[in-house]
Amino acid sequence: MRLFRFLLTIVIVLALAIVVLRWTHPLPPLPEDGASTAIPASEQTRLGATILPLMARHEGLSGVVPLADGRDALAARILLARTAEQTIDVQYYIWQRDTTGWLLMEELRAAAERGVRVRLLLDDNGIPGLDNVLADLDAMENVEIRLFNPFTMRSPKLLSYAFDFFRLNRRMHNKSMTVDGIATVIGGRNIGDIYFAYGEGTAYFDFDVLAVGEAAKDVSADFDGYWSSSSSYDAADILPKSDGGLAELAAAVAVANDSARGSDYATAIATAPVLSRVLAGEDVMEWTTVTLVSDDPAKGLGEAADEALLVGLLPKLVAQPKKNLDLVSAYLIPGKASTEMLERYLAAGIRVRLVTNSLEATDVSVVHSAWMGYRDQLIRAGAEVLELRAHPEMKSDPSLAQLLTGSQSSLHAKTFSIDGERIFIGSFNFDPRSTTLNTEMGFLIDSPAIATALSRALDRSETFYSVAESTDGTIVWTEIDNRGAIQTHDREPNTSAIERGVVRFMSWLPIEWIL
Repeated sequence: MRLFRFLLTIVIVLALAIVVLRWTHPLPPLPEDGASTAIPASEQTRLGATILPLMARHEGLSGVVPLADGRDALAARILLARTAEQTIDVQYYIWQRDTTGWLLMEELRAAAERGVRVRLLLDDNGIPGLDNVLADLDAMENVEIRLFNPFTMRSPKLLSYAFDFFRLNRRMHNKSMTVDGIATVIGGRNIGDIYFAYGEGTAYFDFDVLAVGEAAKDVSADFDGYWSSSSSYDAADILPKSDGGLAELAAAVAVANDSARGSDYATAIATAPVLSRVLAGEDVMEWTTVTLVSDDPAKGLGEAADEALLVGLLPKLVAQPKKNLDLVSAYLIPGKASTEMLERYLAAGIRVRLVTNSLEATDVSVVHSAWMGYRDQLIRAGAEVLELRAHPEMKSDPSLAQLLTGSQSSLHAKTFSIDGERIFIGSFNFDPRSTTLNTEMGFLIDSPAIATALSRALDRSETFYSVAESTDGTIVWTEIDNRGAIQTHDREPNTSAIERGVVRFMSWLPIEWIL
């Protein structure tokens, strides 16, 4: 009886604490009607004068250039920001306080200072330590900043989950940057060194695409939908008053520019031949059909209709493969329905190749715990499974930090190609969180060239473990080094018994829905 009373008291105290915290940390009113909207492309801008004539020659199509290399992906964003004359619309899940994060932030500030309207829509979960800088930027004449599903308690910020979990568990995972309504970059990359493969240490393998024309117009319209959604709040109503935020930004940018990585950044800008040629007016892009697929922003509050979600829209746009499917996802958890779909493809004789991180390469081991069961089932159904090998440095004497946070090299891309003809590039992780909780976006592109390039990249056997079923029915990992030597493992390669045990334990927990 005493134990029951004690537990009841705890429950009552916690319930009262939640009520008090919600009362003392309410959401502000949503922004009033009259939100700014996208500015249509115009020949009065350099980009418009360059690209609109090309659009006239390729009516109804979009020009695309894949950005597989991290430095090219950063250079595209920087050069577009520098070229902007009317507007920059930026939407990201994570913005880090590091070299590339500061440098791109400075480009946005500089654009606003010369008269460009900058709209910055950020997921509030991915901007730790930036409140001061963002508050000062938001106060600039040409800058508007909104935060998606913001935390009303700023410090300690994560305590907000205790009294507003179900709203805050829904995040905006979209990633796009659109300039002058005519050029856009979207894909899997957030903003930060790790996403642009800069410097030593951990680096992500990722994939973006630069698109101009109709595709950029579609992204602008989609941005407006998120900008005016019921999850987007004016930063001024959320962030505390700034204390020298622009000075903090200037100091951080000075350090970034003086650093070795800053020099690498400068070199990347100077050696960005494709984008430089595009800006010079050369018709070097592939012109094709590009379809934007995006979640209804109402998903941020759990109010989107099923037919308005990316996971439902994609199958309607993508017919069943005739020959093969290559699917790449950093955090692959196909779930029951998708697993059954893939098994139907396999039964119909379609080659299915699935690519994700190995346990040694993943930066989120709990996701691997959910992937393992589906992996083994799909392998036995006939799927080809490739798991990315970690950076060689990770294989010898890994540091504690590496063991806790992941390998030196990790897959972060989210893409798939169909029959070597069409390819999807975006933010969708093919996991339960992307399906039901986070908002996502991506381009479906008719491009045999880009789709085939992805397949060729997956043929590099030295990059991956080939995971298969052995003759005795067990799952084995095969690696081939640069010299052609073959080694087979009967357990997750280059992992300890403790790591494997922890992941196995996590696989028993009922947490897949939240991953």
